[in-house]
Amino acid sequence: MPYTIKDMSEMTGLPASTLRYYDKQGLLPNLRRDQNNIRIFTDEDYKNLRLIECLKRSGLSIKDIKNFIDMAGQGDTALQERLEIFTHRREILRRELANLQEVLRVIEYKCWYYGHACEAGTEAVMKNLKLSDVPEEFREARRLLLDIPR
Repeated sequence: MPYTIKDMSEMTGLPASTLRYYDKQGLLPNLRRDQNNIRIFTDEDYKNLRLIECLKRSGLSIKDIKNFIDMAGQGDTALQERLEIFTHRREILRRELANLQEVLRVIEYKCWYYGHACEAGTEAVMKNLKLSDVPEEFREARRLLLDIPR
């Protein structure tokens, strides 16, 4: 089904200016135009835009995304290279996710900590807690904050 740039903007949540930019950067190589040179988007363009946005959120640059799209245009001859892009990106995202999970554990611990301090009306009740007084789910975060490497 054909879509206007306004339609595609509403469908994807991307501004029309971003869609134009992606087109100018060559990220939509199969994008058609009508007799008045107006962009005509298809369901396939929608799928490609969803992938482009996913790749952007994963940390790939526009240049890297363009490189991937060019490889996809090469067909099966570039399968290995495309696999390597995704394998590498997956490892980076796994490391980032592990780091974010650690940060979240600390933030959750601090929410628990300050919540109890607020209930008591003083932080003093929290400062001298033994590790065994801290709920199990927050102990690792507390250790992260208090253990000094030797």
